[in-house]
Amino acid sequence: MSVCCVTTSPEEEHTPKLDLGNVQTPLIFNPSVLNLQPNIPNQFIWPDDEKPCVDVPELDVPLIDLRNFLSNSDSVSSSSSSSSSTLEASRLISEACNKHGFFLVVNHGISEELISDAHDYMARFFDMPLSEKQRLLRKSGESCGYASSFTGRFSTKLPWKETLSFRFCDDKGRSKIVQDYFCDALGHGFEPFGKVYQEYCEAMSSLSLKIMELLGLSLGVNRDYFREFFEENDSIMRLNYYPPCQKPDLTLGTGPHCDPTSLTILHQDHVNGLQVFVENQWRSIRPNPKAFVVNIGDTFMALSNNRYKSCLHRAVVNSESERKSLAFFLCPKKDRLVKPPRELLDSNTPRRYPDFTWSMLLEFTQKHYRADMNTLQAFSDWLTNKPI
Repeated sequence: MSVCCVTTSPEEEHTPKLDLGNVQTPLIFNPSVLNLQPNIPNQFIWPDDEKPCVDVPELDVPLIDLRNFLSNSDSVSSSSSSSSSTLEASRLISEACNKHGFFLVVNHGISEELISDAHDYMARFFDMPLSEKQRLLRKSGESCGYASSFTGRFSTKLPWKETLSFRFCDDKGRSKIVQDYFCDALGHGFEPFGKVYQEYCEAMSSLSLKIMELLGLSLGVNRDYFREFFEENDSIMRLNYYPPCQKPDLTLGTGPHCDPTSLTILHQDHVNGLQVFVENQWRSIRPNPKAFVVNIGDTFMALSNNRYKSCLHRAVVNSESERKSLAFFLCPKKDRLVKPPRELLDSNTPRRYPDFTWSMLLEFTQKHYRADMNTLQAFSDWLTNKPI
């Protein structure tokens, strides 16, 4: 059986500096084998102050109905009712992003059939033998590919999960990049996989740009500013699989982190597991099959000049049910300069972060820093040659 040597994702980790030394022969994360043991390996046991809570209260997350906004966003003129619904949506988003950066969107225009297909193909992939999944093994220093936990890169605080990440480009020159990824890596028998995720990513990109319009309105910026900034986005799609764990009180499915990316659009299955740290307490976001969970990432926090905050969150596991989720991470074109618009700068609110590109922040999280709640500030210090 081959050893899984993987690198970290752009949103996953929690220890400030990379644990690049003293990594012994990597443990192979194979849940079907590990779950036969009475205990879990020590590498998956988290410190007491980071272990999951048994019961946490539910987070009051605003529900944003996009029906009127989407139906009128391309119209030359819109009715007063649709305008008021757009203003209400932007107000709710502003309120959420000033508090914790999480909100739900419904009537989002994505077909239930497409979402169902994306979940079905995700289940098929993770049901494959380990050796087959490892044909897509993530290479060291890269953000895409198959990862069984992060056993090849870190030796402590490992997440109890498997992931498959792949790149999506909203670029006419790479119009079938997702479909080609599956066919090139796994053969033409996986063309149906590629077609579903190509369509899903295109839908997520389109929805992201619409949400960017609302974010612009909520910040008092030109409605088109952020949408145009993220056109030709170079984003990441991730399939998350959290197997049942015999000791769920000792480990985490995903460690506490803020997403370094710009915007995350998540669809959960029916199993609870997402938790957000708000007002010094962990709170859960209950799965809603008709809604997407949306949250702000570090890159957009920099774009908003710290007006909107990315929020610490994690995923917990349980002993009875597997859990799966679909995550689309919106990222700008890699060479696009990230800096806030003039409308968000004045004598009372100077620049909070230096200019940077997404490729620079991605490299930082892959090679220099295990992402946590302080990633953006640590990255800023790194850019200005300050010690981390």
